[in-house]
Amino acid sequence: MSLLELDHVTKRFGRVVIAEDLSFTVDAGETVGIVGPNGAGKTSLFGLISGDLAPGAGQVKFAGKNVTRLDSAARCRLGIGRTYQVPRPFADMTVFENVLVAAQQGGGQRRKASYAAAAQALEQTGIVEQANVPAGRLGLLARKRLEIARALATRPSLLLLDEVAGGLTDPEVVVLVEVVREINAEGIAVIWIEHVVRALTSLVSRMTCLYGGEFIGDGTPGEVLANPRVREVYLGSDIESAADLPVPGDRGPEKEDES
Repeated sequence: MSLLELDHVTKRFGRVVIAEDLSFTVDAGETVGIVGPNGAGKTSLFGLISGDLAPGAGQVKFAGKNVTRLDSAARCRLGIGRTYQVPRPFADMTVFENVLVAAQQGGGQRRKASYAAAAQALEQTGIVEQANVPAGRLGLLARKRLEIARALATRPSLLLLDEVAGGLTDPEVVVLVEVVREINAEGIAVIWIEHVVRALTSLVSRMTCLYGGEFIGDGTPGEVLANPRVREVYLGSDIESAADLPVPGDRGPEKEDES
């Protein structure tokens, strides 16, 4: 049985199609990357999964339960944690206090359990040493870590990551990928929306491309990025040109000998 299942889900805002008869499954512990140009509906898809948006048709099932009519708070307490593209921590509160609030309010955990969950989330994301620093003083990488920590403090079995690598330098992306890798190694399934495609190809076992409210490619990263339709969609987009998209195992054209 799949951990998450979208069963013929449709969502429209007037004439704008967000999801058109989407069916999608994710297994426990799986790592899935989602790519697609701006406006493809990726973040709205997360809204449908997390409960921020209600589908117009179809069902959302999680851990064997039909959660279609449950709101985001209820789904969070069942085990769906998510991050947002732009981290907005409580700037005047410490890192630990931010994570503690997530454990208590998002995860519904009582005092002792919430403190344990917050401490574990800081360990998982590598920001224990900054626990007493006001969140407003953090650099971008640390804010991204905090955003993930807040989601982890709710004790999810499925973690939704929305462009957490955006704005980071290449070395910082490597650090963040390792954080996510270690989280997944603990058995937490990950669905990661990302424009930094190389972050996905270094981690996920499966990739799908969302475009026009439909999935136009699904398979290994190499299969999806080699898909002609996927490469056509990326031409002229703000991710990378199709010719520059990395395909795992492909070293690219050989360089001429410059000696």
